[in-house]
Amino acid sequence: MPSKPRFVLALDQGTTSTRAILFGADYSIAAVAQKEFPQHYPASGWVEHAPEDIWKTSKAVMRAALRKAGATASQVVAVGITNQRETTVIWDRATGEPISNAIVWQDRRTADVCARLKGAGHEALVSARTGLLLDPYFSATKIAWLLDHVPGARARAKRGELAFGTIDSFLIWRLTGGRVHATDATNASRTMLLDIHTGQWDAELCQLFDVPPGILPEVRDCAADFGSLTPDLLGAAIPICGVAGDQQAAMIGQACFEPGMMKSTYGTGCFALLNTGPVAVPSTKRLLTTIAYQLGGRRTYALEGAIFVAGAAVQWLRDGLRLIKSAAQTGRMAEAADPTQEVILVPAFVGLGAPYWDAHARGAVFGLTRNTGPNELARATLESVCFQTRDLLEAMTADWPGAGQTVLRVDGGMVASDWTMQRLSDILGAPVDRPQIMETTALGAAYLAGYAAGFFPEPAGFAGSWRRQHRFLPTLSDAAREQRYGLWKGAVARTLTR
Repeated sequence: MPSKPRFVLALDQGTTSTRAILFGADYSIAAVAQKEFPQHYPASGWVEHAPEDIWKTSKAVMRAALRKAGATASQVVAVGITNQRETTVIWDRATGEPISNAIVWQDRRTADVCARLKGAGHEALVSARTGLLLDPYFSATKIAWLLDHVPGARARAKRGELAFGTIDSFLIWRLTGGRVHATDATNASRTMLLDIHTGQWDAELCQLFDVPPGILPEVRDCAADFGSLTPDLLGAAIPICGVAGDQQAAMIGQACFEPGMMKSTYGTGCFALLNTGPVAVPSTKRLLTTIAYQLGGRRTYALEGAIFVAGAAVQWLRDGLRLIKSAAQTGRMAEAADPTQEVILVPAFVGLGAPYWDAHARGAVFGLTRNTGPNELARATLESVCFQTRDLLEAMTADWPGAGQTVLRVDGGMVASDWTMQRLSDILGAPVDRPQIMETTALGAAYLAGYAAGFFPEPAGFAGSWRRQHRFLPTLSDAAREQRYGLWKGAVARTLTR
């Protein structure tokens, strides 16, 4: 009898849905299952998730993926977890019950706390230790808020009754039946409590943010032993061997293991990470310095830049202006646009992210004429994503000159558009590579787990298996590229409020 195929199961816990994907020994996808869950907005600027919704969808999609593949738990070598970063959960160590809803990474309720700390001159210390900016985006102020606003929580935390975690830690706790309270280095680096140079929780930062160190999880490598699933969940005690935050997992899935390699994920927004190797490069352009991954106790670092609006601008064309019925139309419309018109969209619908960091900037369209129509607006919308990516690359190059020689590996929903990827290459003046396997975030988590379990090869072997579906090369002349980018810079300058 031929032996049954073996798989690695990736649990991809995102902001709006949870997915499970089974990968085979050749990294092919055997099955995918996905379930959305509710978002909660209890006040202006607040975003919450019910942790039980995350737990229920996680169990459901793992079981569904096995059913779809006709596989059993005994065929699963290991489980890898990737997750929305920074989202904060605190739970009871005895019962595993959360003390409240999770505060999501998008939540802004602690903005005033961050402003006070910044006004008191603490941002330099925070940035030097953590590589991050003082912002409610990160976990530290969310933890303190929960401890101060849930009745009795701070006293219980001091007595050792409570545990904190980002979503990976919460899932590890539940999956292992409460036996393991751990996180990986990438998720830990997003809490604003980890010294990214030592890889350890920082006592001075815990004191600054009023977070009791005893509630924090143990920090482990990305490919490590995180315990095993309780057998009742899927039918076997499958080991959890890989964990990484979603953007770092995508970087691993794109096999960006060498310094100078860069990945950019185009979803609602855009996250670009540049591998800087064993050196944590401090940013002078208000980019983030973060841990890209940690293997064998050795940390590799990255510069990270965020674009607030990427795919969301296409959604605006569809839902706001009603110029399109589907995102797929935009590439054809952009190609048909009048090349003599110089329409520029600055999609600052919720402010501008890196490298501008102007929360008060708002969207604007420049260069409108009587002949401007839907095609020109579609082109301007897609180009805005390309221009913003160049902004990030220029900031990264200023911080670390090695960024200027990179090939950009891309993933996310927008990269299906050939027109957009070609224009991205043209605006960057650099090659853009689209991979064969587009599920790079889940693949990164699966690779980490399979690598730790001895199922997948060393990083060099995995990198050798990475396959490009298409490479886009620049076709614009230098003069045309710089003229177009100059229009963008001028438009942004007129949009900024400071």
